[in-house]
Amino acid sequence: MATALAKSKEISPARLAAFNILEQIETGGFSSVLLAAQEPHLQPADRALTHELVLGVLRWQLRLDKIVEGFSQRRVEHLDPAVRIALRMGLYQLRYLTRIPASAAVNESVSLVRAARLRSATAFVNAVLRRAIREAEYDPTSEVSDPLEKIAIATSHPVWLIERWEKAFGVEEAEAFAKANNAIPPTAFRVVKTRAGEVEVLGKLRAVGGSVVASEIVDGAWRVSGGTAVLRELSEAGEIYLQDEASQLVAHMLDVKKGERVLDLCAAPGGKTTLMADRAGDKAMIVAADLSSMRMATLIGTTQLHKLESVNPVLLDAAASLPFAAASFDKVLVDAPCSGTGTLRRNPEIRWRLSPADITRLAGQQKQILSGALEVLKPDGRLVYSTCSVEREENEAVIESLSDKRLVKMERTWPQRQGSDGFFVAVFQG
Repeated sequence: MATALAKSKEISPARLAAFNILEQIETGGFSSVLLAAQEPHLQPADRALTHELVLGVLRWQLRLDKIVEGFSQRRVEHLDPAVRIALRMGLYQLRYLTRIPASAAVNESVSLVRAARLRSATAFVNAVLRRAIREAEYDPTSEVSDPLEKIAIATSHPVWLIERWEKAFGVEEAEAFAKANNAIPPTAFRVVKTRAGEVEVLGKLRAVGGSVVASEIVDGAWRVSGGTAVLRELSEAGEIYLQDEASQLVAHMLDVKKGERVLDLCAAPGGKTTLMADRAGDKAMIVAADLSSMRMATLIGTTQLHKLESVNPVLLDAAASLPFAAASFDKVLVDAPCSGTGTLRRNPEIRWRLSPADITRLAGQQKQILSGALEVLKPDGRLVYSTCSVEREENEAVIESLSDKRLVKMERTWPQRQGSDGFFVAVFQG
């Protein structure tokens, strides 16, 4: 089990936090959860660097590992986890962070290994990083002949994912998508209408130098850069909700109307649920169902913060028999559990954990959930199926089971095209 390193005068708070988070991710933790938990304990500058180090190392992990192997002639999986993480962090700073002095990147990486009580490895870490400084132009793809393997290393993705995307979308689209997965995603939000006015919110952000532009993907969404402190304050006050544009698009496509009964399956943590409730006001009845009590607690907290009264939370397994009468909902949203390959910019560790078997398993689960959703949908009702996956098995192949429904619209979003997360959305009308 990983043991968190204690504070040290030799190591900056940001690097220490990043190391501890990356160590927990190696044993199953999630970057989004761990970073959020660490934020209150860090100053703004340290918070920003911690995010950069954690997400950057995860995004570029394969390429960084290949550099280590090229300089050391040792396989990274044979290294102690603490040594592996310290090397990745040091190399990431040397290769991708131009404002970090090389000496700081090297010295603090060595200090991290020393703090992990691996003094015998300090000379090894120092030698690899010093060589990385001397041979800054070294390219780990230079001796690779297979074109897809080259793309995999250059964009830091497992080869099997690149091969899968090349078969599904072609090599150019696969490479463009993989490159986009390593970019920092734009910050998007929506104004919570029950809590604030759009003019007021935009004015607060622009007053502190924030650049705010309307989304080209969905009405009511905004992209912002700058104004981080005010953005955080507005979010904590419930006046805005940070949410990717493609995620907002899904809720809009269900088009909830006054007086309708709506079932939102797999609803937590509640971004789409609360958007539908905020737009419909108290004129619709929304049942928000999810299996996870922890994630449901987040949804309930958001509904309370946003002062939404039309959301009715229910704990249930959407893949099991639903406890509702047949044909009892006007509209159903199936935001299905999925591989998440459309969100690799935000959740880069997914690419290192996912397997082909996971995609097959999830597709089977998605079909089960859809089958139950159809039973409670009114004959003239509307059903929206969505995933944040780009895999055909989880998308087009799944909606083929809805042969008795009329497909109204099918849409995909891509980070390399729209700049949003990769979503699949299909709208069916009875």
